[in-house]
Amino acid sequence: MIPKVGNLVIDCVDLDAMAAFWGGLLGMKTTAASGDWLDLEPLGTGGPILSFQRVPEGKRTKNRLHLDLDVPDIRLAGERAASLGATPAAGPMGNPANPFQVWRDPEGNEFCFCTAS
Repeated sequence: MIPKVGNLVIDCVDLDAMAAFWGGLLGMKTTAASGDWLDLEPLGTGGPILSFQRVPEGKRTKNRLHLDLDVPDIRLAGERAASLGATPAAGPMGNPANPFQVWRDPEGNEFCFCTAS
């Protein structure tokens, strides 16, 4: 039996702030919230649910898992992310024809904008 990924869970301190950021960035609505847990819509048809779990401590080290988000223009995507509260972790990197850039959400979790190829 092969398991299916049901949820991708991001630990956070502020559920509402994270739902507003990630929901706004990805154009996804909250589908469930209860106590220390919040779900956004699935990541694509049949995809895993993006979830947030409240934890007492803030992020301290580099993520061991992050999202790569394909976009046509990393500069424009970065401007939009910044308007929602993200900060760049570094400048554009990689192949100049298909660059990527590492960003941090409002609680410091890293994610990348990747030029869709």
